[in-house]
Amino acid sequence: MRFRFVGTGDSAQVPCFGCDCPACARARVVTSYRRGPCCAEVYADGHRYLLDAGRMDLADSCERDRPTAILLTHYHADHVQGLLHLRWGKGDTIPVHGPKDAQGCADLHRNPGVLEFRPGLKPFRPLHLEGLTVTPVPLAHSKPTLGYCLDDGGARLAYLTDTLGLPAETERFLRDWSPDVVILDATHPASHSEPRNHNTLPMALQIIERLKVPMAYLTHISHVLDAENLHAEPDLPANVRLARDGEVFVPAAAVACSSLP
Repeated sequence: MRFRFVGTGDSAQVPCFGCDCPACARARVVTSYRRGPCCAEVYADGHRYLLDAGRMDLADSCERDRPTAILLTHYHADHVQGLLHLRWGKGDTIPVHGPKDAQGCADLHRNPGVLEFRPGLKPFRPLHLEGLTVTPVPLAHSKPTLGYCLDDGGARLAYLTDTLGLPAETERFLRDWSPDVVILDATHPASHSEPRNHNTLPMALQIIERLKVPMAYLTHISHVLDAENLHAEPDLPANVRLARDGEVFVPAAAVACSSLP
C-alpha cells in the first residue's frame, strides 16, 4: 500500500480567501505550504483508490490515472465537488462508495454520468476491493460520515476525517483492529474553545494516545492552526506529525521511521 495526501486543509483551505494571517501570507508565496481540500489516494496491487473528491482538478488527475473506485467519507461540498465535473466524462463507469445519505450533494445521485454510486456502506462490514479490504467505521459529524480502515494484507491504515472525537464503538473497533497508521482530523488549535464537527489539536492527540498507534498523521488542518504553529511549534509526540499536501508514505516504512531514535 502506498498512501498520498492529495489535500490536507479544511473547507476554507490555506490560503483562506481574503485572509492576511501569517499562515495565509506564507502560503501565497511558498506553494508547499498550501493546503487543498482534504482528500487522499491509495495505491494497492496496481489499483488507485481515491479517498474523497474535493479537488477541483480531479478530472485532470483521473485522466492520467483512472481510479478503480472512489470512497467518500461524506457529502459535504469540499469532499465531493470534484465529482460535479468528473461525472460528465466518458468510458467505463467508476464505482463510488460512501455512506447512505438521501440528499447526497446537489444532483449527483440524480445525474451520476460516468459515476456509479453505491451508497449505504454498513459500518464495520468489510468491503473487498482489488488488493484492499476496506472496513467503514462511523464518525461524529454533521452529516452521515464514515472513516475507512484499509488493509492490504501487509499493513493497516485508518483514515478518520471529518470527526469531533470518535464514537465509542469506533474507538473500540480501532483498539482491537490495531492499525499501523492513523490519519486523524485535527482542524482547530487548542485555543478554539468550542469545537464543532472537528477535533482540536489536543483532542486529536488524546485520541491517538488512547489508541496507542505506532504512527499518526494529522489532517483537515485550518489556516488558524497553521498560523498558531508559526508562533509556537506544536509539541508533538515522536510518532505524530502534521501532514502536508503531496506527502507520500508506505505505512510499514512510516512505522519503522517513527521508531528511530
